[in-house]
Amino acid sequence: MTIFSFRTQKFISCSAGNRPSCIMPLLKHPNKLQRSIQISNILIRNCTIYDGTGSSPFSGDILIKNDCIEAIGSLDGVEGSRIIEGRGLAASPGFIDTHTHSDGKLLENPQHANSLRQGVTTEILGQDGLSYAPLSKENYLANRRYLSGILGLPSAELDMSSVASFKSHYHNKVSINTAYCIAHGAIRLETVGFEDAPLTGTHLEKAKDLIRQGMEDGAVGLATGMSYFPNAWSDTQELIELCKVVAEYQGVYVTHLRDKNTDRAFGGGGVAEALEIGRRSGVKVHFSHFRTNEATAGQVQAQTELIDKAISEGVDVSLELYPYPTGSTFPLSFLPSYAHEGGPEAVMDRLANSAERKRLSDYLDNDYPRPIDDAVFSYVPIHPELEGMSLPQIAASRGKSLGETLCEILLENEGQVGYWASPPVSVSIWDQINRDAIELLSRPDYMVGSDSIPLGSNPHPRAYGTFPRIIGRFQRKYKMMKLEETIQRLTDNPARRFGLESRGRIKPGYFADVVLFDPNSVIDNSTYDDPTQYPTGIPFVIVNGTIAVDNEVCTGKFSGRAIP
Repeated sequence: MTIFSFRTQKFISCSAGNRPSCIMPLLKHPNKLQRSIQISNILIRNCTIYDGTGSSPFSGDILIKNDCIEAIGSLDGVEGSRIIEGRGLAASPGFIDTHTHSDGKLLENPQHANSLRQGVTTEILGQDGLSYAPLSKENYLANRRYLSGILGLPSAELDMSSVASFKSHYHNKVSINTAYCIAHGAIRLETVGFEDAPLTGTHLEKAKDLIRQGMEDGAVGLATGMSYFPNAWSDTQELIELCKVVAEYQGVYVTHLRDKNTDRAFGGGGVAEALEIGRRSGVKVHFSHFRTNEATAGQVQAQTELIDKAISEGVDVSLELYPYPTGSTFPLSFLPSYAHEGGPEAVMDRLANSAERKRLSDYLDNDYPRPIDDAVFSYVPIHPELEGMSLPQIAASRGKSLGETLCEILLENEGQVGYWASPPVSVSIWDQINRDAIELLSRPDYMVGSDSIPLGSNPHPRAYGTFPRIIGRFQRKYKMMKLEETIQRLTDNPARRFGLESRGRIKPGYFADVVLFDPNSVIDNSTYDDPTQYPTGIPFVIVNGTIAVDNEVCTGKFSGRAIP
C-alpha cells in the first residue's frame, strides 16, 4: 500500500481483487503534494458532482484511471492525458435504464446513439419476458421471428443457448453496459413450446434448472410480461415456483402486469398477482412502467394503495416509470390467446386463412380490451411507407375496419410491425400525468425505465428522450424534487436493486460510468411527430473509463460490458 497526498486530501492507492488500482480517500485536510504520479487517463476539472447517493452536490474534480474512478476532490497538481473542463456542468453516475427492448437492435447497431446520448451507460435487457436466452437453435429462430416487431431481426447465426452465450454477444462489443433478466417466454419455449400448456412435473423441473443456470451465469432476475405470449399461458402457481429459484440468488422478479388469461391468476391478475408471487416465493418484486395514464391521471394514491400495504407487510417491492403518457408495443401481441399457439408460422397461417382472419379481425374490432383507434405505426420494415401512418388512416384508405386492416398489415409484413399509442388530446390531462410521474419518482422505491423500442423511422420518442426529459424538462418545470434526489433514482437505486456492483455512484473504486450535463439547458428534443432527435446539453458520456460521447459526438468506442 502506498499513500499519496494531494493538496487537499490524502489518498490510499489500493488494489481490490481483479479490479484496477484505485486511489481512495483517507483524510480530508490540506496537504502539499508529497509524491507525483504519472497519469495517462481522464481528469474532469471544476464540475459539480452529484455522487448518486442523494447527498447534496459539491464542487470538485474527478480522476479516472483505466476503468476506475480513482479520486474525487480538489486535485490540484494532478494531470491527465485528457482533461475535460467541467465548469458549469453537473457530473453524475451514468444513468441506468431498467427497462429497454434493445436486445436485438444493439446487436445490429452497437453504437446505440439514441440511448448513449441520453447519458445512459447501462441497460437491463430481457424485459417483459421477450428475449432470446436460454433458447436452442430451433427455438431461437422461431422466437426471433415472433419478436421481430419489437426486437428487430438480429443475425440468425447467434448462439442463444445460455445466458452466458447471450451475454457474450454484448461484452466489449457495444457502447453501453448490459445486464440481463432471464426471459420467461424463453423458459416456456424451452420446456413446453408455443403451447397453452401448464408447466408441471418434469417440465417445471427443467424450467427451474434453466433459471438456476441462468442465475449462475450472471442474470439479475426473471422478467415476464403477462400481456404477451407464451408468458400469459402461465398461472400464478407456476410463477411462484420459478420465482423461488430466483429468490435463492437474491434476484428480482420483473413484471409487466397481467391483463391476459386473468382467470388463471391470483386476484384476477395485475398488482394483486404480482404481490402474491412476492409473498409466497420470497422474491424481490419489480413493477415495470408503473404510472398513471389518461384514465387514472391524478390517482397516484389509489394506484399504489395495494403496493404500500404489501410493503408494510414485508414484501420487497420496487417500481419504475417512463415520463410519457402513452406506450408502444408490437401489435402481433393483440391477437387472442389461441392465435399464438404453434408459434409464428402458425400465426401467419391463421392470418392467411380468410375465415380465421375474419374471426381475428372481429375480435380486434369488438372484443379486444384496449383501444386500437389511436395506433400509429412505428416500425414496418417490409413496407416502410406505413411508418408514421395511423391505423384509422390506413383503414379508411382501404375501406376496411380497424381489425381487418391490422390483420392485413400483420400478414403482409410477416408480423414484423411496431406501433405506439397517440398522446392525450387534453393538455391538462397530459400535464397531470407528468406531475404524477414526478410524485411517483419521489418515492424511494422508484427508478426509470424507458421501455424504448429503438426501431423504425418513427419510434416512440422515449427511445431518444426519456432521461433528459426527466433531468431537464421535468426538473425545471415542476420543481418537485431536488436534482440530487432525481439522480439517485436514475443511478444508485437501480444499481443496488439489480446487484450491479460498484456502479451507480461517483466514488473511488467504482467503475467510471460518468455523464456530464448542463442542468440549466439539458433538454429532450424528441417528440411524437419528430421522434429521432437527440437531446442537447449532455456533452460527455464515459463508459468504463472510455469517452463514449465527446462534445455530443459518439466516439465509436465499444467499451460496454455484460454485467454484473
